[in-house]
Amino acid sequence: MITAKKRIWGWWFFDWASQPYNTLLVTFIFAPFVKDLMGSGTAAQTVWGYGVGIAGILIALGSPFLGAVADRSGRRMPFIWVFSVMYVLGAWGLWYAVPGDFKLMAIMISFAIGMIGMEFATTFTNAILPDLGPREEIGRISGSGWAFGYIGGMITLFIMLLLLQASPTTGKTMLGIEPLFGLDVATREDTRAVGPLTAIWYAVFMIPFFLWVREPRKPDALPIGTALRGAWPELRATLKALPHRRSLTSFLLSSMFYRDALNGIYTFGGLYAAGVLNWSITLIGLFGILGTITGATFAWLGGKADDRWGPRAVIITSLVVLTLVVIGIVMISRESVFGMAVTPDSKLPDIAFMVLGGMIGACGGALQSASRTMMVRQADPEKITEHFGLYALSGKATAFIAPLAIGITTQISGNQSTGITPIIVLLLLGLVLLGFVRSHGDPAPEGPPTS
Repeated sequence: MITAKKRIWGWWFFDWASQPYNTLLVTFIFAPFVKDLMGSGTAAQTVWGYGVGIAGILIALGSPFLGAVADRSGRRMPFIWVFSVMYVLGAWGLWYAVPGDFKLMAIMISFAIGMIGMEFATTFTNAILPDLGPREEIGRISGSGWAFGYIGGMITLFIMLLLLQASPTTGKTMLGIEPLFGLDVATREDTRAVGPLTAIWYAVFMIPFFLWVREPRKPDALPIGTALRGAWPELRATLKALPHRRSLTSFLLSSMFYRDALNGIYTFGGLYAAGVLNWSITLIGLFGILGTITGATFAWLGGKADDRWGPRAVIITSLVVLTLVVIGIVMISRESVFGMAVTPDSKLPDIAFMVLGGMIGACGGALQSASRTMMVRQADPEKITEHFGLYALSGKATAFIAPLAIGITTQISGNQSTGITPIIVLLLLGLVLLGFVRSHGDPAPEGPPTS
């Protein structure tokens, strides 16, 4: 028998299984490795910006439509299966990024396939959240899920650093041993293994999700073909009604900007540390472990704060702190820290960046958990997957802005520190728009009907 507690645990396992794509590939291991492949931090940040930005456009265009299909058909699991396959295949393909013998386009396409699979699967699993408990417990459930996911990401980082990835100088891992499975350091197999590790981790730990999570049957569910044909008119009606849902629309716009900014921080954090501070991938991995520890801790604490004070208060606090943190990061380099000159051998830039990185993890964990809860409060229960599709759209419709703006700004300025300044603007825009969001959503849909 599948109990309510087991369903919640099964749902949490999606966060546990999927988080390594963000932790290992988007931020801390594979993204900095692109710098080694390209031979230049500026070139890598430019290419990465364009690649992630284009993937974001595809995610933005597809999420709401697929959500409408799922709501009309009453089925989410088949979609999660399909996108899980994309996740695994895309992550595995990064094994073929062999230094000196790789096709950049093929590697970026593989990364994009996995990223699209992860984001689409997330849209459908997020839509299951309201079915897991009463509204007064949703914050705790969401926060604990994010915390569980961060712990999964941290463990995979430990696996990489202690057992698989070796120092280029010593050929040994942080544990002082040779990489497991005879991985060749000369061809960077020890680092390229991050792709297969991410794929295998996801495939194994999605098993509890598929065994324990069941979606309720909808009496008015339509066959997939019928749902597919009617999805666009349904979505068009929903979009047409958005101006009459002020709180929902304001939240979608606000999250559109601040989540894009947060993704920009995660996407380029490792590249920034490698290019500006000359950190090794191993040191960036340790930086990632710190971020996952603070992320897990504050996602859990944020879930409790969410249930007590509401998600809006958690989001505002996180955005204010994040804005100050990014301003601080721009002011860190090997030559100076917050405007104070330092010697070339000073550890102060590294310490300052570590501290700010821990704060990013803390704010990011609380922010993402509270945003998921806020979306539940804003959404129409009858169109929950479609609205989470719009939530994905709001996160990805401008998901190309941060990467492309960072890529363009970096290319024009020729400076990585200047290149990340668009993130500050996006965070402030999100904060301003949040002022128009009601904590409990719109009292009732106004204006023309939504279907």
